[in-house]
Amino acid sequence: MNSADPRPGTDRAARYTARVLAERATLLAALGDPAGHRRQVLDDLLRFNAGTDYGTAHGFARIRTLDEYRAAVPLQTYADLEPWIERSAAGEAGVLTADRPAVFFTSSGTTGVHKKIPVTPRFMRTTFFPFYYAAWAPLLRHFPEVLHRPDAVLNLKHDPLTRPPTTASGRPHVGASQVDFGETFGEPLSREPGTDAPWAALPVPVAAQDHLEKAYLRLRLAVAGDVRCVIGINPAMVAALPHQLRLWWPRIVKEIRDGTLGGLPHTAPDPARAAELERIADRFGTVRPAHMWPRMRALFCWTTGLATLYLPRLREEFGPGVTVLPAPVAASEGPVAVALDRHAGAGSPVVTASVYEFADADEDLAPDTPTLLAEDLEPGRDYHVVFSHVGGLYRYAVGDVVRVVDRAHGVPRLAYAGRATRSDHAGERLRDAQVVRALSGALDATGLELHNAATRVESADGTARYTVAVAPTTPWHDDESAAFSARLDEGLARESPGYRSARATGRLAAPTALRLPADAFLRDWQDTVAGGVRPTQVKDRMFRQDPAAWARLVGPAATAPGSPPQEDAV
Repeated sequence: MNSADPRPGTDRAARYTARVLAERATLLAALGDPAGHRRQVLDDLLRFNAGTDYGTAHGFARIRTLDEYRAAVPLQTYADLEPWIERSAAGEAGVLTADRPAVFFTSSGTTGVHKKIPVTPRFMRTTFFPFYYAAWAPLLRHFPEVLHRPDAVLNLKHDPLTRPPTTASGRPHVGASQVDFGETFGEPLSREPGTDAPWAALPVPVAAQDHLEKAYLRLRLAVAGDVRCVIGINPAMVAALPHQLRLWWPRIVKEIRDGTLGGLPHTAPDPARAAELERIADRFGTVRPAHMWPRMRALFCWTTGLATLYLPRLREEFGPGVTVLPAPVAASEGPVAVALDRHAGAGSPVVTASVYEFADADEDLAPDTPTLLAEDLEPGRDYHVVFSHVGGLYRYAVGDVVRVVDRAHGVPRLAYAGRATRSDHAGERLRDAQVVRALSGALDATGLELHNAATRVESADGTARYTVAVAPTTPWHDDESAAFSARLDEGLARESPGYRSARATGRLAAPTALRLPADAFLRDWQDTVAGGVRPTQVKDRMFRQDPAAWARLVGPAATAPGSPPQEDAV
């Protein structure tokens, strides 16, 4: 959300594009001296925050080198910093940062607990805005038409609030997409693509927590637009859009015919357009975004993790030749890497933003875990991410794992590889990324495809095994499911020595594929949002050990081995 640009008009797109490309050029130039920028970032955060309570307790004023900083400050998680953050959120000044947080970003994290991420003006100016602008460069360089008309972008993450929730001190406690950067940080040009669309500010009343109704209203309005790009960041939101279009299709057509929006008068009735939409549905049978928006050019979202398994088919829903551009590797706590070209999934470290440290993802992090710098990383390996920045997060283990894809411009290029959370029933110590790679290999070997997948450990007769719930794109026969499970077993053994050992000693049995209806994950996503969770926070989750959540996902329609294949439900 962003307030109006004081210089609106035809040149805004040009000024916005110029800023985006300038920030991209600055980051590209900075990659030529990552060590120098690391020193600058460290010196700045130490000097600026030396007089804070945290800086005083950890001797920031005496620290001169990165090694001294590492010795003074342990690796830490949100739980370690939470007492300091809560003091700041209560209104106490000078706790973690010299300047007061203007807002606190919310993040559900792995545990579901809503974090309070302090966001200060200095952080926004030096860490956030440079990466935030540069992230749009691949889109605007190659698809500049998305800025040429207000209805060209459907931004699914844009969710402005008129009365945001606050901390005890009255500071907004909201998602990044709910902050007015122009009003809060004096950055009116930061209004990102799609935030001035006709559906950006809904013209009819709707409850702030009724996220599905808000999604419906925006889609109802967007059907009348000439959408060229869909921005989701979270790919599960993009995956939900075709499902919602079909789910809400009768209501959309009726409201267009009647000229209503959410049941209220909105425009003149348009029976001709409603009839045209009905003809489209009759012609194609299954209504897809490509039929609504034939000039669609690009999708902008995370492209790695579980999304690698379903994005190729999902892209087809939006039309032939649609490009999927990767959103940056970033969290509410700060940026990690941003794509400066059209690489399918990886980006370059934002060396001007933070001091980045890394640790082998197969090792558990501890306060004294030795860390690596970017120049030490090896392609083809996974690493924990640790960063420090002027916004008050010091040697912060964000909980994400990145994979080094290659090197570009002299630095490693990083792709998001999943959360650091492990599944460890019998010493297998499996991470998201390992299971995704094993799933991908099993799909490639069998020629099968799926819409999504999740797994949990289940025990029967004293023997534990991984049950993998899959939503096939087309029906799988029983022999195909068995072949997939066997290949998955081999892949997990290659990925994890612990899994290989657990299988060899009988502590784990072979995995089993549980076939779900094709729309199972989409219905589960929709139900979760209906329960009041913001769509941006309902993400793909590999490990689903909670029995209630698992039961809600698999439902009564799951197909175990030995049963007939499921018919495609979408």
